[in-house]
Amino acid sequence: MDPNNSRMAAKSGLKRYRPLFVSSEVYRETGYGSNHPLAIQRIGTVLDLCEALGWFADAPYVDSAVASVEDLTRFHAPDYVAALQEADRAGKVSTQARRTYNIGTMENPFFSGLYRRATTSVGGSMMAARLASDGRTVYHPSGGTHHGVAGGAKGFCYFNDVVFAILTFLDLGLERVLYLDLDAHHGDGVQIAFEDDPRVLTVSIHEENRWPYTGAVDDTGCGHACNIPVPAGFNDSELRFVMEDAVLPMARRFAPDAVVVCCGADGLAGDPLSTMALSNVALWDAVESAVALAAPAVVVGGGGYNPWTVARCWTGLWGRLAGFEIPDRLPASATDILASLESDLIDEEDVEANWTTTLADAPNDGPVRPEVAGVVRKALKVVGHPVIDILANSNKRA
Repeated sequence: MDPNNSRMAAKSGLKRYRPLFVSSEVYRETGYGSNHPLAIQRIGTVLDLCEALGWFADAPYVDSAVASVEDLTRFHAPDYVAALQEADRAGKVSTQARRTYNIGTMENPFFSGLYRRATTSVGGSMMAARLASDGRTVYHPSGGTHHGVAGGAKGFCYFNDVVFAILTFLDLGLERVLYLDLDAHHGDGVQIAFEDDPRVLTVSIHEENRWPYTGAVDDTGCGHACNIPVPAGFNDSELRFVMEDAVLPMARRFAPDAVVVCCGADGLAGDPLSTMALSNVALWDAVESAVALAAPAVVVGGGGYNPWTVARCWTGLWGRLAGFEIPDRLPASATDILASLESDLIDEEDVEANWTTTLADAPNDGPVRPEVAGVVRKALKVVGHPVIDILANSNKRA
C-alpha cells in the first residue's frame, strides 16, 4: 500500500471500500471460567444475530488472524509472553507467574484456550488495521482489551490488541493516529503505551471515580492524551455535547490519518459495572462521527457485562457501519437468540422486554449538567498536544 494514497483518502474523508467485519469462531466459547463478569456470551451472540439478520450475506466477514510471538513482543515483555505460553502448555499458572504477571487471579483468571483467545484478539486488530489501510472501516468487536500493559495482565485484559492496531497503522506509514475510547473505564493501557509518541492522540471519555481510577481531566500523559471523566447518569445529550464541543473539534485540528475507536458497551444503561445511562443509538452516533474523520478506521469492542445490551449494541453498530436498516422489531430467529441469554449479574426481573425484541434503544436525552460542561472546558484548557490549536470558544455552548 502507498502510504500517500492512504493519507489522501484520510484527508478526503471518503470510504472507498465497503466495511469489513473481523472475528473468529473461538469467541463462541465464553472463556474466563465461572464467577467472572466476562463469563457471558458476547461475540458469539453478535455473530449469531448478524447471521440471523442476513448481515453477512455479501461475505463482509473475515476470519481473524492469530498474532505470533514476534508480533506480541513488539509491545509485551518476552518473559510475560513466555509465562502465558507456559501456563497454556501446563494447564495451570505457577505461583511465581501469578505474582509477577497478575495472571491466574480472580481479576485475570487462567482458563482453557486463554492464549489462543488473547493472541487471536491481537491478530484480529492487526489484520483490521491492514485491511482498513486502503480506505475503509473495519469492525473488530472481539478487540478492545485496552487495559493490558507491557509486562502483565490487567482489567480482564491479557494482551492489548488496541496498541497493535495503532502500531500497524504507524508501520504502514501513517503519520497521525487518533484513538477514541468510549468505554466506561479509562483506556489506561493505550494511553500509557503512546503517551510519549506525538503521532498518537488518545482521547478517553469514561466514568469518573470508576476503576482503574486513572484518567483525570488534568492527566494529559506527556501532552498527547485528553481525558474526559463524566459523572454517573451520563446521558445521550451529554455524550453528544462532549463529542461536538470537545472531541470532534480537537480531532479535526489533530487531522488524523487513521482512527481507532473502542466502543465499550459498559456505558449503556443496564450495565452492572457502571452507572452511566447511554442508549446504544448514542454510542452508534459517536462512533460514526469518529470514523468519518479518516478513511482508514478500526472499530473495536471493549467492556460490556450485560449480555443483552452488549449483543444488541455491537450487532446494531455493525448494521450502522455497513449501511443496513435497523429493524423496528427483530425476527423470531433473533429474539430466540436473545431470549436464551443468561447472566448471574442481572436479575431476571430486571431484563427489559425490549432487550429481546429490538436492537435500538429509545434515546435517553436530558440536560447537559454543569459538571459535564465544566469537565469539557477544563479538558480543552489543559490538553497539550503540540499540533492542536484549541480555540477559546470551541465549547461556546457550555
